[in-house]
Amino acid sequence: MMSAAPRLALVAGEASGDLLAGLLLQGLRTRWPGLQAAGIGGPRMAAQGFESWWPHERLSVFGYVDALKRLPELLRIRRQLGDRLLDERPSVFIGVDAPDFNFGLETRLKAAGVRTVHFVCPSIWAWRGERVHKLKAAADHVLCLFPFEPPLLQRHGIAATFVGHPLADAIPLEVPRAAARQALGLAADATVVALLPGSRRSEIAHIAPRLIAAAARMARQRPQLQFVMPVVPGLRGLVEPLLARAQSEGDYPATLRLLDGQSHAALAACDLTLVASGTATLEAALFKCPMVITYHLSALNWWRMKRMRYQPWVGLPNILSQGFIVPELIQDDATPEALAREGLAWLDDAPRVDQLRQRCVGLHQQLRRDTANQAADALAQVLALA
Repeated sequence: MMSAAPRLALVAGEASGDLLAGLLLQGLRTRWPGLQAAGIGGPRMAAQGFESWWPHERLSVFGYVDALKRLPELLRIRRQLGDRLLDERPSVFIGVDAPDFNFGLETRLKAAGVRTVHFVCPSIWAWRGERVHKLKAAADHVLCLFPFEPPLLQRHGIAATFVGHPLADAIPLEVPRAAARQALGLAADATVVALLPGSRRSEIAHIAPRLIAAAARMARQRPQLQFVMPVVPGLRGLVEPLLARAQSEGDYPATLRLLDGQSHAALAACDLTLVASGTATLEAALFKCPMVITYHLSALNWWRMKRMRYQPWVGLPNILSQGFIVPELIQDDATPEALAREGLAWLDDAPRVDQLRQRCVGLHQQLRRDTANQAADALAQVLALA
């Protein structure tokens, strides 16, 4: 235990990074109540006393085309942030995911003697494996969410610790289904489908219309279905025009309700989710929720990503299980008809649902490791304070 709380600098891009960093900061404050933290983050980090110098939305990009358009702005923010951090010299810098932004910043800070930690190992085991060399130059230590990652990094001479996944600590093993339904005003006996189109603006544009159209097709076959769509605060204005257009075209489920955030309540309450690939698929698994994973990018982004893939799976539940325990409909396969068909198949197969839920309990137990305490131990070692 150190005599004075550390001063942390963090950068978290997008809603998923803000969620992970917020949970991490909450736990670290238990160890170091006087902890100070600043940098780039979102509302969940701010709720833990984090001082955000830029909002995390400024780092949100979708694929290569969007990144190229935003490159001058992103480079300017990174340069200005690096200048400030070198002047203020935090105890440690923690880059939360966002490797394309954080690696360059971490490398600069590390070369200047600022200790650096990268939280969330980049998915070098899935695609773009050459990033391991950039990670080695950037980070003094890596906090890994998954158990197979530290041995992989250690083979490349990178110090790493498996700390578990903070969501596995935050989400209860026993799903609070009844309470979630009551909170959302859903009947106990309703059949509920959650639509999760992602947290980026471009994901909303590419994926939300497919989910809405799929829901309309499911509703035509089963009018009693209830649909909820959690939307990241601030992006409701992007979704409402899509719903209005679908309504005018007659391709809209009458029982669809938008939620401001509340994705965890939706996943706890639902019988099925149609979900964009990303952290939300792991959240769905931790809520033991049957799911259909989907994704869609521009043609150029898809061509480049497809060339660099190492594994047949894109969804985290499937990657962790090394098999297709839930269906994936990606790019050209992500049609409303296919999404509706795979979704209804879950609702008609109770034994399959039970088997999936048992697998998800095992994943939950594997990832539940008291992440904040494990991360605090690792940070103390990095700071030579153990």
